Parts: sequence; structure tokens; C-alpha cells
Amino acid sequence: MYNTILTNLENGILTITINRPEKMNALNAEVLTDLDHALDEIYTNPEIKTAIITGAGPKAFVAGADITEFNGLSREASMALAKRGQDIFFRIENSKKPIVAAVNGFALGGGCELAMACHFRLCSENARFGQPEVNLGLIPGYGGTQRLTQLVGKGKSMELQMTAGMLNASEALQLGLVNYVTPPEALLNKTRDILLIIQSKAPIAIGKVIECVNVAVVSDSANANGKSGYDKEIVAFGDCFVTEDMKEGTSAFLEKRKADFKGR
Repeated sequence: MYNTILTNLENGILTITINRPEKMNALNAEVLTDLDHALDEIYTNPEIKTAIITGAGPKAFVAGADITEFNGLSREASMALAKRGQDIFFRIENSKKPIVAAVNGFALGGGCELAMACHFRLCSENARFGQPEVNLGLIPGYGGTQRLTQLVGKGKSMELQMTAGMLNASEALQLGLVNYVTPPEALLNKTRDILLIIQSKAPIAIGKVIECVNVAVVSDSANANGKSGYDKEIVAFGDCFVTEDMKEGTSAFLEKRKADFKGR
């Protein structure tokens, strides 16, 4: 079904592996297309509850965009390339089902942007993060200027993007770019353990958490009155309040039993 990614569905978790290890899993047009189709599956397949994105091999998550595809692009074509990447990464960010990055090595350029589009990130001890596009006379195009700033703050984001510097795993953890650092062999199991906990919760509520938290990190210009996130939370709270899951969750709490959520 896919040429550049591998997929495996187990216990409700779809694991997507970018599978170009000979190219350090670099993002080319075909990878983006395959990711887009995999997102169609996540959005529509009720058997998929959560997802992991990771890279093949021991060296790289995704070491960047495939620079060979940049040759000869016009300004308009380059902007279309950036928009396509952003559109796909927005689909990851706005998925109502959690999508988590398991960063198993280099996450540079488009790879760092892909990881940052996920709802949160875990990484192995050998992971490295960076936006080195200025080395090519470019800037990030798949949302990196925005998401890196949201995640690590303006000053550090400016420094990393202007120096093309890299963060190691411990630095990424300290800055809040990743939630956990594990030995390489433990990365996927730790990620799956967290997702299985999430899958035991009410899926509609999980989706509303994603919606509201995403509003909280939009730019100041889009949230000028400082209230849109709070207003969104009120509406989402009301939406959850009338679900069968809310009735089940409160009943289970009062009856001191485990809730059996159905996503309705």
C-alpha cells in the first residue's frame, strides 16, 4: 500500500515508520504522500485509537527534507512545496486521535518539524534535534519557525534557527521539546505504554483536549483578546458533558469501578 513507510496496527496503536534508512529517512514528495494517506487511515479507521511516528534504522528519525528535490524549483513551486508540507503537518496536529513522535535519532529540518507537529514527543538517548536550514540559505518551511518557538521560547528558537545548532536528548528534555528520554531499545515500548493509558480514557474528551490545547498555543495575533482558548474550553466542556462517555465516567467513579468508554 505504501512505498516509503511501514505501518503496523496492534492494540489500537498504528505505528508509522518512515522507511528510507539509506537516505536517513529524508522527506521527499513520496513520503509526504504516503504520510497523507496514512493520516486518512487514522482519521477514518475506528480500529485505530492512537498512532506513533518513528524512523527506520538506528541513526535517524528523519534527517531532513530530500534536498535533491529542491533543484530548479521556482519561487512559486517552492512555496507550494512548503504549503503541502504544512497542510499535512496540520493534519497531524489537528487529529482528534493522539499522534506521538518516537524520535530514534536525528530529527533535523523537516524531521524536527514533523516531530513537533505531533501531539508530544519521546526520544532515545542518541536523538538530535535542529533546524539547520540557514546552512542552505533557507529557513524552515513546514512550520518550524512557529512550532519551535511555541515549544522552547522565542530566544532559544531564534538562536537555534540562526546558528543551525543542534540539541541533544537531555537538552531537548530540559527545554520541554520532549517529554521523556529512553535508551534506544526502550523507546517504542515506553511510547506504547503511554498511548495505552491514553486509550483507556474517554476518546471524545481526548479529542477535545487536543482541540483546546492547540488553541492555547496559537500566535498572539490570532488570539489577541486572550479569551478564544477559554471560550473554546467552555464549548468543549459542554460538548463532553452530554456524551454517553461522561455518563459512564461519572457512574464508574461513583460506583468505584473502571469506566468502559465507547467514544459516544
